Amino acid sequence: MRAIESDAMRSGDVGGDELMERAGRAVAGRIRLRWPRPARVTVLAGPGNNGGDGFVVARLLQMAGWRVRVMCDAPKPSAALRHWQAVGATLPFDPDALDPKDLLVDALFGTGLTRAPEGVFATLIRKVRDFPDIVAIDAPSGLCMDSGRVLGDHAPRAAMTVAFHRPKPGHLLADGPAHCGALFVEDIGLAATGPSCGLLLRGRSAQTSRWLRKEGAGAAHKYGHGSALVIAGAAAGAARLTARAALRIGAGLVTICPARDAMADHAGPPDALMRKPLEDASDLRDLLDRRVGAVALGPGAGIERAAALLPALLESDIPCVLDADALTALSRDGAPAPHPRCILTPHMGEFARLCPDLAERLKQAPERGPAFSKLDATRQAARRLNATVLLKGPDTVIAAPDGRVAIHSDFALPWLATAGAGDALAGIVTGLAARGLDPFEAASLGAQLHADAARHFGPGMIADDIPEMLPHVIR
Repeated sequence: MRAIESDAMRSGDVGGDELMERAGRAVAGRIRLRWPRPARVTVLAGPGNNGGDGFVVARLLQMAGWRVRVMCDAPKPSAALRHWQAVGATLPFDPDALDPKDLLVDALFGTGLTRAPEGVFATLIRKVRDFPDIVAIDAPSGLCMDSGRVLGDHAPRAAMTVAFHRPKPGHLLADGPAHCGALFVEDIGLAATGPSCGLLLRGRSAQTSRWLRKEGAGAAHKYGHGSALVIAGAAAGAARLTARAALRIGAGLVTICPARDAMADHAGPPDALMRKPLEDASDLRDLLDRRVGAVALGPGAGIERAAALLPALLESDIPCVLDADALTALSRDGAPAPHPRCILTPHMGEFARLCPDLAERLKQAPERGPAFSKLDATRQAARRLNATVLLKGPDTVIAAPDGRVAIHSDFALPWLATAGAGDALAGIVTGLAARGLDPFEAASLGAQLHADAARHFGPGMIADDIPEMLPHVIR
């Protein structure tokens, strides 16, 4: 963000004072929308540019009829400070004078915080951390914007955070959503593109929507829309959820493959699902012909069956989704290495078995920033394993071996934490991979559609509902 702002100022398009004015106006506007009746507000202004934004907010709210107090020690000289001092006073920091009935504007530290707040700043943050009405500018003070982790002991829990230009990883990861509250990202007139930060923020394009509906998709043949195999074990439910989701996302042909003595257990609906017995690695090699677009291994497969089939699957170089029991098998000593067309979909427990050192680093409490983040861990795992990794959670992170990374953050869907939801996600991603999306694209779009389906259904959802919501989401 600093690089983008510096680039804009070097180009002569905008100056630092103007950026402060635009940012402050955006925050004041959001405050007046959320709290339309003027009341008393206290602005805590830090020593840097974040504090300058706070002075603009103070001035504009006072002009709108609010009773404004500004607390600041040793403010940085700026036009924003001068304009505020022309209409109001600046008081020294006084934690004891803070009142939880006031609206509080946290303009202490922005996105560049690299160490835990100390001294009076730490005292202020502890004092206000549970105030009910806090508006954070850029970020709640004490939150690392590279990781979403709290530096030190405390960070305020804001009712609302107003950020600028683009969301930052810390708004979306770890503790970030809980501390940021409602997040608003305001346009302050910076260029649409800037220096690359390696973070891909994704949206669905009209082209993708047409492709999902199979409009103009080319071949009108079922194999033209991808053939997927779902390798099943004795437990029928998980594998059938995976297969049903792969069908609903548009794979032209989905075949579930249990052992011969378990075929009867997999005879239930949907009738569109093909069934073929698969006993061992030799049978798997015979099935993996050029028409198979992707394979799912893991949901309901059983660890020993997954371990026995992994070598044959991975030597084929066919796109595959490894989930659940396949991930446990993959973490064993002597397991074959994944290839770049693999998609691994672990939750944190499975990730800890695959990459125990990275999982351990995520557990360590950070004192300095940039703190090690879920984004860092997933990206490093993808490079190490030479596969796309989708690390599940309310802050899902998807990383490819080439360094591409996407965040899908959705803390507003607690009902997605239900048995079988991961099996449905594996099926969605498998179906997208079978239809020809590259592994990173399949995993990224799959995570988005999975959440969209849950949001469409709402509370009370069970995993069986996810595939049935996909037609509504796509339509």
